[in-house]
Amino acid sequence: MAALSLQSTKKMVSGYEIPVLGFGVSTNSPPSLTTTVTLKALEAGYRHIDSAALYNNEAECASAIQLSGLPREQIFYTTKIPITHMSYEKAKEAIADSLAAAEKGRLGYIDLMLLHAPYGGKEGRLGAWRALVEAQQAGKIRSLGISNYGIRHLEELEEYIKTSGVGGQISVGQYEIHPWCAREDIAGWLRSRGAVVEAYSPLVQAKRMKEPVLRALAEKYGKSEAQVLVRWSLQKGYVPLPKSVTEARIVENSQVFDFELSEEDMKRLQTAEYAPVSWDPVRDSKL
Repeated sequence: MAALSLQSTKKMVSGYEIPVLGFGVSTNSPPSLTTTVTLKALEAGYRHIDSAALYNNEAECASAIQLSGLPREQIFYTTKIPITHMSYEKAKEAIADSLAAAEKGRLGYIDLMLLHAPYGGKEGRLGAWRALVEAQQAGKIRSLGISNYGIRHLEELEEYIKTSGVGGQISVGQYEIHPWCAREDIAGWLRSRGAVVEAYSPLVQAKRMKEPVLRALAEKYGKSEAQVLVRWSLQKGYVPLPKSVTEARIVENSQVFDFELSEEDMKRLQTAEYAPVSWDPVRDSKL
C-alpha cells in the first residue's frame, strides 16, 4: 500500500479531505478532561477530532482547537446528531446547538456531521438527513454521513437521496470495526458508493489485548498491541479513531506509520467473530 503519514488524507465524495487517523473523544473523555487531552492530541500531530453531542464535550473540543493555535483549515472536526434528535425539527435544533458549541472555539463551520444511529423511525431518520443537507447548503457543515446504520437503513437513505429531491451525499460511514467485529458487508456497501469508512473502538476498549495472535504480532513488530490494531485498521483502508485520556497512549496510538503488517499477518488477525464491545444499533431489529 502507499506510504501513509499522520498528515495523509483521503478525498471524500463531498470533495473535501479527511485525515486518515483521528482522535476520538467520548463519554470516557469527560468535559473536565476533554480540552486537555484534545490539545495534547493536536500537539502530537493529530489533525482530526471526532466528537458528538451525546458525549457532552463539543465545546471543550472546540476550545482545544482554538487553544492549539493551529490554522482552522488544518483541523478536521466531526460531531453527530444525537439519537434524541432524529427528526427534521429536532435535528435542526441539534445542528444549531452543535454550531453554537463550535463557536466556543470560533470554528466557523463543522467539517463533518453524522447521524449518530438509526433511531427515530423512517420518517425521523429521513427528516434528520434533510436537516443536515439544508445546513450543508447553508455552508454550516461541509460533509455529511451516518454512523451505526445497518444496510437496510443505508438503502432506505440512498433511495431517499435519489428520489426525494433533497439530495446530499453519504461521505462517511462510522462503525465499531476491529478484527472481532469486521463488518465487511457494510464496509463493502459504503466503499462501492465511494464513502470513507471510519472505525471507532479500533482498540476494542482494551478487551482483546491478551489475544495470543495479537501479542505475537506486537512482539514481532516491536510495537504495542494497540499500535498493531490501529495499523490493521489503516491497512484495511479505514480511518481509525483511537481514544485515550492518557497522554503517553495518545502519542503512542499515532506512532503507526513506521511499520507495515504483512499480508500474511493481516490474515492472521482475521476472525469470524461478531463481538462488538460497544452498543450495536446496526443489528437492532427494532430500528
